[in-house]
Amino acid sequence: MAVDNVLEEGTEIRLDFEKLSRVANTGHFVIPAAVQDVDSRAVILIGYVNKQALDYALEHRVATFWSTSRNELWIKGATSGDMLDLIDVRVNCEQNSLLYMVRLRGEGSCHTKVDDRPRYGCYYRSIANGKLEFVEPDTIPE
Repeated sequence: MAVDNVLEEGTEIRLDFEKLSRVANTGHFVIPAAVQDVDSRAVILIGYVNKQALDYALEHRVATFWSTSRNELWIKGATSGDMLDLIDVRVNCEQNSLLYMVRLRGEGSCHTKVDDRPRYGCYYRSIANGKLEFVEPDTIPE
């Protein structure tokens, strides 16, 4: 396994507890947006949204975020073709996070791949016995 794939394809737990402090230091005002498949109800990813991203998403009806690593508008699927059609946008009680309810237009929603196909969602590993284990999408633990 290549060194750059250890984070996304490995079984070692490397949780990034500093992510939000780095996001806060970019100077861009964003809130988190959970993304849920409207059909399966599975949570498939989390992104960050600023006003520009939300306005674009509402106007074009596709999941759109603010890339905190590239500091630019991120239209999910614009390069991969795996767009997420925006069905509804929900706002939490404190108005500090969003829920994008989407329908997958392509094969998956994650930038990582398995067998050269995008994974259905970004939550494809579970913590078990101090390690990460790969799970099938929508697997419910017993």
